This record gives sequence, C-alpha cells and structure tokens, in this order.
Amino acid sequence: MNSGGERLLADLRDELNDGGLAGSFLVRDLHTGDELAIDPDSERPVASLVKIPLALATLERIRRGELDGSTALEVEPGGITTPGPTGLSRFRHPARVAVDDLLYLSTSLSDSTAADALFSLTPPEQVAGILRELGLHRGLTVRHPMRDLTDTPAERLDPAHGHLAQTLAIDAGTGGGGHRLPQLDVTRANTGTARAFADLLQALWTTPSPVDPGTAARTRTLLADNVLRHRLAPDFSSDASTWSSKTGTLLNLRHEVGVVEHADGQAFAVAVLTDSRVPASSQPGAEALMAQVARRLRDELRRW
Repeated sequence: MNSGGERLLADLRDELNDGGLAGSFLVRDLHTGDELAIDPDSERPVASLVKIPLALATLERIRRGELDGSTALEVEPGGITTPGPTGLSRFRHPARVAVDDLLYLSTSLSDSTAADALFSLTPPEQVAGILRELGLHRGLTVRHPMRDLTDTPAERLDPAHGHLAQTLAIDAGTGGGGHRLPQLDVTRANTGTARAFADLLQALWTTPSPVDPGTAARTRTLLADNVLRHRLAPDFSSDASTWSSKTGTLLNLRHEVGVVEHADGQAFAVAVLTDSRVPASSQPGAEALMAQVARRLRDELRRW
C-alpha cells in the first residue's frame, strides 16, 4: 500500500470514530485481488447477512436433487413466524409458497419468516456443513435461525423506550466479543467478518470457483433484486454501474455486503459490518457515513 492509501485509512478511521461507528470494511477488486480494508477480520454478529449462506446452501441442495424448488410449503399464521416489516410476517392468512419463491422473499426482501421456512428444510448446522464442503466457512459461523433474533429488549420494551434497548446493546458487551444479549455475543450468534463475506462474494462472481455456475448465477440474481437500497446503494448505483447486495440490521448493528459492477468491466466486492455507539434506532447519518467510507475505499482502489 502506498502512503496515500495509509493516510486515507487513518482519515477514514477518524471519521468513523467521530460518527460514533466502529466498522469492519473491505473493498476488493475482483479481477486483480487488490484490496483496501479497515479491521477486515473483526468478527461481528451478522443479523440478516446469514440469508446469503442460507440461499447458497438451499440452491446447492436443489442442484443436488435433495430439494425441489417448485415444492410449496404451508406457512401458517402462528406457525413459522418471525416478525419483520415485509413479506410473510405481515400475512393474515395461510399461504402456500414454493421454495424458489421463499428464496426470493428471504434474500431480496429480507423476509425473515421466509428465511425460517427455508431453515426448516436446511437447518443451520447443515448450512454450515455445506459452507465447509465448499471451502467458504472460514470466518463465517451459522448457528441459529432468524427467529432467535426477535427476542431482544427492542421487542420487549415500548417503542417509546427503544433508546434503552440501543443503550443495552452498546454498553453490555465485552472486549472479547461477548455480550449479555445472546444475539450480539460472537460465541452464540451467527457471525462473520468482512473478509469472509468478500471471499463469499468472490466465489459467487468469479471463476474458477467452488460454487456451481448455475447456483452462483441464481444467487447473484437474488442479490441484484435486493429492494433494501437505503444504505450503500446511493453511493454505488448509477447509470454506469449495478449494485447487488444484502443488508443486515439488529439493534445497533448496520451491515451491507455486495458487488458493484461498472460498465468498463471493473467489479469490486464491498463488505461493511458496523456497530454504532449512538443509542438511536434511526440513524440516517450513520447509513450515509458507511457508504461514504466504502466508496472512498473503492475510489482509491480504482486509481491503483
């Protein structure tokens, strides 16, 4: 790395600290392998980012003939239920949804009820096993379904006291990654690193790869169809580029990982995992800061 890159990293660390964010960032040129990073091996709970390994494992089982994408599952109100702002958790009546469509709901809409329906077919330990078979397990740990993320102080407290849940999330951790809340404890939660997600994205976007080409292509499509575009997308989407990604959010955690593909052929994996020290649920400033830091890392790499 040149001295300009080192100065940039120092400046970005200061900006993140001033904005109340701690972050793990990695931007990698998918063609050259060059990368710029801030604490890329820092392990964090991943929240909804686990839906990418879940989609990959489900599609791999379909490819092997262990599952049929056209098989419809019964999703009953009060059955497989995981509260969330979109998708099946808002349904009032029983629904029959095909596995292929559950993949779309889970990955592209971040529908946690759909994700738990998929986890009922491919449990966390089996998802983890498929990652190991593909050699994509380093830095990624899958331990539990999405429903385990819904029993936090945020759900137990009145919305008017949501800041108290945020304060507990911020203050109840330990220096080693432990936490009084199991969903934020790296020894109990689904966890990952920015490097691990960049490796996963590289396996989905480039060859040679341990991932079957058809499985990789379908996963890329699901990420390209992501409807949650308020975080990094404003800094990576344009008429001359496409942004395919997945977000993850829980209490004070704000994550997004994806790939930006430029019209000139350049492509970059971008992995951002952050936690905030500000006790507020809505933080558009933090979302903007995450995107600005990631884009400046990408811009620096494009100059190399």
